[in-house]
Amino acid sequence: MAQAAFEELVEDFEFLDEWEDRYRLVIEEGKAMTPLEDALKVPATKVDGCASQVWLHVTTAGGTLTFEGESDAMIVNGLIAVLRRLYNGLSLADVAGVDARAEMGRLGLNDHLSAQRSNGLRAMIERIRETAAAAA
Repeated sequence: MAQAAFEELVEDFEFLDEWEDRYRLVIEEGKAMTPLEDALKVPATKVDGCASQVWLHVTTAGGTLTFEGESDAMIVNGLIAVLRRLYNGLSLADVAGVDARAEMGRLGLNDHLSAQRSNGLRAMIERIRETAAAAA
């Protein structure tokens, strides 16, 4: 049940045979994001459980989830961009139905992230899911 924007990314990944090329694409996705406003980099938006500094500003206006975020690590910024493609625009009820691990697996990310990055990714997904559940 992935968003169209995520499906586009899956298609882009299918053309890349080497993990290094996929890694570069993830980083480029992060570089293309608008930086998070400094005023939103506060303890309430900081995600614990990440090796790097990560902030997610999640909104649930009108029953729809959207978020923006930023990290001080390039690959994590890219992972935020990937998660935005996966979740932004979903209804709060649909967020719980997303199997993020399976969707990330379609990109080959599950097999190529360090344990610390995987833990950070899980922490970001959990923050998104908890915020959606609390607002639903």
